[in-house]
Amino acid sequence: MGVAWVTGAGKGIGRAVALELAQRGWSVAVSARTQPDLDTLAKEASVTGSHIVPVALDVIQPLMVSQAVEQIENEIGGIDLAILNAGSYLRFGATNFDAEKFRRQIELNVMGTVNCLEPVLRNMRKRSRGHIAVVSSLTAYRGLPYASAYGASKAALTNMCEALKPELDALGIGMSVIHPGFVKTPLTDKNDFGMPFLMEANDAARRVVDGVERGKFEILFPRRFGYMLKIGRFLPYKLYFKITAKLLKK
Repeated sequence: MGVAWVTGAGKGIGRAVALELAQRGWSVAVSARTQPDLDTLAKEASVTGSHIVPVALDVIQPLMVSQAVEQIENEIGGIDLAILNAGSYLRFGATNFDAEKFRRQIELNVMGTVNCLEPVLRNMRKRSRGHIAVVSSLTAYRGLPYASAYGASKAALTNMCEALKPELDALGIGMSVIHPGFVKTPLTDKNDFGMPFLMEANDAARRVVDGVERGKFEILFPRRFGYMLKIGRFLPYKLYFKITAKLLKK
């Protein structure tokens, strides 16, 4: 065990992952924009005898991120595991396509992750050890209706992790990319469409931490849904678009 840092820990998967890590004996620092969410998370952990340290930040602010990483390393210890989870989902389609929303999606999901990755990676390189896990999505596999910005942002994260993996292996640093399907969170509670194989956040968190502790590169869940979408990557466009057209709102 060691020191873990979880971003986007105020709610949903990030919150559940932070609690799971703390219960397994990790010293956990958690970040999100909302201090009250972090404070209640720390209190929840303390009830079970675990310790979680809140460090509020906005991941789209590079200087704030660097300062947060420095604070964690000075006050808790060198970050051994970083789970970069902060992100959101902006749902829109062709009829209300919005360049500003698209930009915001990329800024948060992609550059927010990159802003965290830079200082973490710099410090891990100095120590020649550590593990980084980036939360992408099963939507990274192929484009889906109403997820043009979200899917593009997650595909970028997956591609980035694939590119970095061989280099990080040579540096003694582990890399994982996490591909969740639908997980019950405040974000998915807003969805007005069917969500196949919907999982509880606690179940998702266990799979994330199990995968990271085993050093897996790709951590995907639920498996049946994940493999269905993996197969979809090999379908010809004509057939694939017939399937995705059925997802359009009538």
